[in-house]
Amino acid sequence: MAPSTVAGATDADAGAETVTASVVGASGFTGGELLRLLAGHPNFEIQQATSRSYAGKSVGSKHPPLRGSELRFGDPADLDSVDVLFAATPHGVSMDRIDEFFEVADTVVDLSADFRLDTEEQYDEWYDGHAAPEYLRRAEYALPEINRENLPGAELIAGGGCNATATILGLSPLFESGLLEGGEQIVVDVKVGSSEGGAGGGEASSHPERSGVVRPYAPTGHRHEAEIEQFLGTSVAFTCHAVDMVRGASATSHVFPSAPVSKADLWKAYRGAYEDEPFVRMAAGGSGVYRYPEPKAVAGTNYAEVGFELDPANERVVVFSAIDNVMKGSAGQAVHAANIALGFEETAGLEFAGLHPVGAP
Repeated sequence: MAPSTVAGATDADAGAETVTASVVGASGFTGGELLRLLAGHPNFEIQQATSRSYAGKSVGSKHPPLRGSELRFGDPADLDSVDVLFAATPHGVSMDRIDEFFEVADTVVDLSADFRLDTEEQYDEWYDGHAAPEYLRRAEYALPEINRENLPGAELIAGGGCNATATILGLSPLFESGLLEGGEQIVVDVKVGSSEGGAGGGEASSHPERSGVVRPYAPTGHRHEAEIEQFLGTSVAFTCHAVDMVRGASATSHVFPSAPVSKADLWKAYRGAYEDEPFVRMAAGGSGVYRYPEPKAVAGTNYAEVGFELDPANERVVVFSAIDNVMKGSAGQAVHAANIALGFEETAGLEFAGLHPVGAP
């Protein structure tokens, strides 16, 4: 079956290797972002986009940036054979269909929580168990900043959670540099936009209920704590608030090191971790309005912004990190990881740096 034509596709790199791709669960916010990114990517040709609710309708009718596309949503029960399958489905779908996914694709990139933890025991504790635990050891975490070396050639890629992504990117340099060893007190407060609830987020995500709020929705026990613990090697006291924005996740981490830390130590740690990273920008108290990371500055991009401030009087380091939850926290991260897995230019399809001024993300 010939790949479908998608608005925004480019011939700028006609000589580059191309692979076919499908997006399962393409009618949601993350699915739409995947289609948008893949449409402008020099190495991907979109062959199929599925949606149970919108089968037969044009993708542009659901996703305005893709108006003019000839591609229509297909039935998720009837999958074409492709090189790469992106699954943007709710938790539990991919683990039930993973055998089927690998029957039609060589590489599977799952954006749900189904394969991002290491063990069946973790899923028993944090979720509702796991239907295909034999695949967990095959999965590679999609966040390149902490797992790049294991992504080349990966056949099953597991996208990170947006809240966990923001938190891990903020705190990881402190552990990698040895400034923290584990066991220190760490308190994380994350504020997230309504798109985190998905296109079918329900009453709590509707505009009248969401407008004007700073609402705690996961004071304790958020499932993303499992990812944070897995990749940082320590536990954190973690709370989430729903706030009045559409896109974005902003993590403020209060860290109490066991030994004195200087600002020079912090700069060395963060520059060492991120100065060569293509999608991490530092914002640590400089001049101007945007002195620290905030979601508005990265809306629509695959960038994360990270910054910090030292509080000597309270022996505290305050770490700030901000991402667009449906980009760096989901679709952008998935494409970034797929680029590395398939040997493409790492930044391909993800070069958009953002807009200023911009409306509420």
